[in-house]
Amino acid sequence: MRYCKSVCWIRRDLRLNDNIALSSAIAQSKEVVLVFVFDSNILGKLKNKNDRRITFIYESLLELDQDLREKGSALVVLQGDPKIEIPQFSKRIKANAIFVNRDYEPYAKKRDKAVQNTCKKLGIVFNDYKDHVIFEGNELLNQSGKPYKVFTPYKNKWLVELNKTHYQNHKPNLKGLSSIKKLRGELSDWSFNTIGFNSVKLWLKPGQSAAENQLKQFLPHLNTYDKYRDYPFITNGTSHLSVHLRFGTLSIRSLVRVALNSTNSGAKTWLSELIWRDFYQMILDQFPHVVKGCFNQKYEQIQWPGVERHFTLWCQGMTGFPIIDSAMRCFNQTGWMHNRLRMIVASFLTKDLLVDWRKGEKWFAKYLLDFDLASNNGGWQWCASTGCDAQPYFRIFNPITQSKKFDPTGNFIRQYLPELNNFSNKHIHWPHLADREAQIKLGCIFGKNYPKPIVDHTEQRIKALQLFKF
Repeated sequence: MRYCKSVCWIRRDLRLNDNIALSSAIAQSKEVVLVFVFDSNILGKLKNKNDRRITFIYESLLELDQDLREKGSALVVLQGDPKIEIPQFSKRIKANAIFVNRDYEPYAKKRDKAVQNTCKKLGIVFNDYKDHVIFEGNELLNQSGKPYKVFTPYKNKWLVELNKTHYQNHKPNLKGLSSIKKLRGELSDWSFNTIGFNSVKLWLKPGQSAAENQLKQFLPHLNTYDKYRDYPFITNGTSHLSVHLRFGTLSIRSLVRVALNSTNSGAKTWLSELIWRDFYQMILDQFPHVVKGCFNQKYEQIQWPGVERHFTLWCQGMTGFPIIDSAMRCFNQTGWMHNRLRMIVASFLTKDLLVDWRKGEKWFAKYLLDFDLASNNGGWQWCASTGCDAQPYFRIFNPITQSKKFDPTGNFIRQYLPELNNFSNKHIHWPHLADREAQIKLGCIFGKNYPKPIVDHTEQRIKALQLFKF
């Protein structure tokens, strides 16, 4: 054994199964202590004490702790600044090393560097591993030796370079974890009250076992993923695993193994979506300026003319465009949004309302249960045509056309806009054609029961095109 005692610090990997840092720590150490830190730097910025993400993390940790206790160990939960807490804790228990899985967000990279530097002074070895993605950073480069900026050639290289070592299952021997008897002095109360947040009801079950069950439920539908993934009213059209990937309650490798185990078009399309995730993580890591600005920096000169009132109505789901409003109300109620709808509402905010994409990105970041900086930023910039892989200024979604195509019977719209229930499948996508008499008959007066459209799509499209002409 290389180390007598080690700390495995979990962050975006809230699982025991297929965890590279945990597996490596146990393989190299006589004894391993599993630790999580409720980061005061992050929690302090969350004004909403009913933040769904905290509930997801908390309940996932509860399950993890229970699993550990059944195996004779326990999870150590700390609160505070991890730059202080992790080195201090490691020193206190006389740990020789720390094991982590890498995180590519700017804050996380800065945090980990600070922990590493402190540990070096203390004589504690800092070991970090690739776990969150299949390929990271500069592992995949173009012929010029530079990171890819366009998805398709990146994807092709990803598939060519992929081998079994990239998606093998890392099964830790949990017998190497520190016993609960040895940990008693380090175990403290970490109830919701102690971290300053409230428990809220979620639309999905957190934790490793829930993630694995969700994957099993999705498997029978994998072969039709390419056919149904764009339809928000189809329950099993998508995997609903984005939240679990975000918090690491299952590994990306487990999903790649599933995708590669099938040769049908559905599995291939699903794998492509997983590669998009790697792509955006790479973009964030290699081009960190995207956090605050346009990937394509020439678009910083755009003066977005959108008004605050329109942004507010978009947030509330009160634009008068049914597919937009139903999507936003779903988001407000659940903290989740179907991917097709994310594209439609993002296009609408930037290309119809002419509002700076950063405002929409921040709104999603504030409330998305599956919020991931890389994917959220990448998706918003893709829709705004300011990002990598962007079609020049002509990527503009028509919300009415999109509604008719992807919610043809209006089932999704009706779920979140009951005021439109009486409209036919044909007219629910654009109910504003109904005259006053028809509105009374259908029980929906525009401007009273449902808002009038706040903009004209055709007019706004022309304005959007002009924004990018310079």
